[in-house]
Amino acid sequence: MGKIADIVNRNLETIQDLRCLSVLMVSISSLISQRFQEQLVNKTEQLFDTIDSSQVNIARRIVQFLRNIKYSYYPLLERCNKVFLSNVNHLDLDSISKILSLYHSLQFHSFEFILMTKKRLTEMIPLFDHPASFVKLFVTLGPVAGPEEEKQLKSTILLMSEELTSQQALAVMGAMEEMESRNSRLIKKIASILHKHLDDYKPVELLRITQALIFLHFQSKELFVKLRELLLSYLKVSVIPSEISLLVCALSMLPSPHLDEARISQIEAVLPQCDLNDLNSFATSVLRCIQYDPMYRNNTPGKQLKLLQKLDHYGRQRLQKCSSLNLLWEEVKSLKGDWFADSLLEETVVTLQRLMDEINYINVARIASFISRTNYLSTSLLDRIASVVLQQNEKIHPFAILAIILPFSALNYDPPQRDEFFGTCLQHLNSYLSVLDPLMLVFLGYSLATREYFSEDLLKAIFNIRFLAKLDSQLEHFECILDNRKKPLPYGSHNTTLGKLPKIHSELNTQITGSRLPPGAEKIALEFLDSRAFCRNIPHLKGKSAMKKRHLEILGYHVIQIPHFEWNSMALSTKNARMDYLRERIFGEGKSSS
Repeated sequence: MGKIADIVNRNLETIQDLRCLSVLMVSISSLISQRFQEQLVNKTEQLFDTIDSSQVNIARRIVQFLRNIKYSYYPLLERCNKVFLSNVNHLDLDSISKILSLYHSLQFHSFEFILMTKKRLTEMIPLFDHPASFVKLFVTLGPVAGPEEEKQLKSTILLMSEELTSQQALAVMGAMEEMESRNSRLIKKIASILHKHLDDYKPVELLRITQALIFLHFQSKELFVKLRELLLSYLKVSVIPSEISLLVCALSMLPSPHLDEARISQIEAVLPQCDLNDLNSFATSVLRCIQYDPMYRNNTPGKQLKLLQKLDHYGRQRLQKCSSLNLLWEEVKSLKGDWFADSLLEETVVTLQRLMDEINYINVARIASFISRTNYLSTSLLDRIASVVLQQNEKIHPFAILAIILPFSALNYDPPQRDEFFGTCLQHLNSYLSVLDPLMLVFLGYSLATREYFSEDLLKAIFNIRFLAKLDSQLEHFECILDNRKKPLPYGSHNTTLGKLPKIHSELNTQITGSRLPPGAEKIALEFLDSRAFCRNIPHLKGKSAMKKRHLEILGYHVIQIPHFEWNSMALSTKNARMDYLRERIFGEGKSSS
């Protein structure tokens, strides 16, 4: 295959047949350099207009190539998506399933494609009576199905359940997890099939089973005992760090998790070979065992604490040795949890700052998304992101703009060239406003509003009948029923139908007689701010709370926001101290005389 890649490389300029090229691109994708990848992407763009709009297979292979090289190149994805949309009525179940899977891997979202394929897949429900085909339909349609379609899918798969193979049952359980299913009868039936075939599953499949069963709140002592035995048997003979980490992860999810000394020693032995994902997985599992193992309720054993210290050491060491932003991104992009936030986040930001000259039009949206997710305010990183947008905006796809704007909005920060930065972002996105996913468009407007930046074109795009109709079609299946305290009822409590809701009685403690206040009176809004209202690393108010304060002030309120770090400080540890503090904040008075 390496020779084929070399031949393609030497003859790339003369190749004019995109069908043949797309086949070769998929075949050699795992062997080629980043520079060659970019050359192939450019060549594909040049040849794309030479193909007929009905060439679905060529478009699918192009998307598959982008997935293989982990490159969400929006211009090509968008052009392939148009091919799929124009042929959606001719796509079969296999094609739709593959395309949606590729989109998911590339984190490419097309509201229009999902809407059209959902209709197409719904029409297929009565057509399949064989388990293999219907399972594929269940897995593909289930996560996007409306209530009626979901009911049909579940009732049919329940009737077919006795005929399901081990892999089909696994696929159904995974889809039910994604659907957040609460159908206890179906969950119990699929779990029984998984139990019957448990010896046939690989370690990674056992992890998927454990995750799904725990997420779906399934309880079975017999099944969990069998799962633990199998996981331990695999773990005792495993020497691969990634496999050991997933087995330990699965064990830690089961009831009463426990790590004995032999397993701790096994983990310690592979730590020097682990990447950040493995280290994070181990740390999360150890913390879970400490929290839920009955043996550790009164004290944390020294061996577990020493293991956590070693995990911290190897994590920091790996970050300090990192010399490539792209390699760093591959390891940190999916990191989450308390251990990463408490032990490695600051060191990760330091590493990003050290490598920030490598931020460019290709990776700027990824880095911005990471900063948003961590709630860590680094002005130097945000300034670098803004600079890249201003210098390389023509190369940045408009669909990436929302991710880029988000950290500035969430963390309540304006770069030095504020107006130019937001203006460039909006100008770049204007021609795409009509095709954006409705929810993305609303979120874009919200994000800019937190920074007090209002675009006339954006407001016109949102506040028009056509857009509101699209938004309504996307929200039509979202239903939330509130209890008498205006809190959402749990899913299982939704035993009423719309139009037959129980009467809710409420009383107002105050009587509003008019909008005017007595002379000298003032409307006051008092808000207690917990840690979520501030950036993780400094007491800087985040965008949502800052905007809330502005809006209340526009409504005529004197807004008093009380930070948790002041209210819970030693200085306010007594009732009198807190009363004096409130009196000072509300009335501007000093200490009480009592």
